[in-house]
Amino acid sequence: MSTKALITLSGPTMGTRWSARLCPPAELDPAALHAALAAAMARIDGQMSTWRDSDLMRLNAAPVGSWVTLPADLLRVLDTALRIGRESGGTFDIGVGALVRAWGFGPAEGRADPARIKALIGQPLATADMIELDLAGGRARKLAPLDLDLSGIAKGFGADVLAQVLADFGVADGLVGLDGEVVARGKRPDGGPWAVALEDPVRGTRAARGVIEISNRAVATSGDYRHFVQVGANYLSHTMNPRLGGPVQNRLASVSVLAERCIEADAWATVLLVLGEAAGPALAQARGIEAIFLVRDGDGIREIVT
Repeated sequence: MSTKALITLSGPTMGTRWSARLCPPAELDPAALHAALAAAMARIDGQMSTWRDSDLMRLNAAPVGSWVTLPADLLRVLDTALRIGRESGGTFDIGVGALVRAWGFGPAEGRADPARIKALIGQPLATADMIELDLAGGRARKLAPLDLDLSGIAKGFGADVLAQVLADFGVADGLVGLDGEVVARGKRPDGGPWAVALEDPVRGTRAARGVIEISNRAVATSGDYRHFVQVGANYLSHTMNPRLGGPVQNRLASVSVLAERCIEADAWATVLLVLGEAAGPALAQARGIEAIFLVRDGDGIREIVT
């Protein structure tokens, strides 16, 4: 068994923290790696945040029909988001920004707008048909008024970027994470796979329910237990159902998806959470998606694995 020591690097980003756990090669400068990881996260935040004057918000504010020059990373995420939107039949839709704020999530910081909620409920979204990307030209334009929000995919992409930074520094074995999005590369120093904890979906606490072991895989989790609003006796998730025009309302507590890339795992975890405890597992089975569903069943939690 290897006696090499693991080191952990971390820092703030996107309202949470990024982390990297690795066994550094002898020639590695941990300070330089930390700076590169932090710079990568700052770059992604500056492109995709809804909390600041990001490139995404420039696109949101641009007149309909006007081409907007955008960085390659943001265009790549938009392209993937629109593709998964089509593949999911519109269940994944990044045009939910107005809904997110109306219900008091994101920059609204708990300040719900009942009049705006009433106006938006039941309004159909079709974002994949309302935006045009010119990937070769590095630009995009809206074909109709849009309020884009990348909360269901940006952190997964950020985890992939963290993993790429490790690779750029010659680190073949490491575990990187951004909130509930994790990428494992190679193995632990003892030769085993990396252990990733899955949270118990209990509101107001942070505890592990179980552990999965992965190598050269990504895992992302979407759930209803960390960001929510309480309306009477009901808890409403921050995840929006674009078909309803409001928060997800079903018995799923969380969905964890394993995939080759975390950007895909992140988006599909959102899709499956929105679909619910019956349609979610059915779609996962049909598409060959590896997923763990935690279903609220009375006072307990029931697990479905595909």
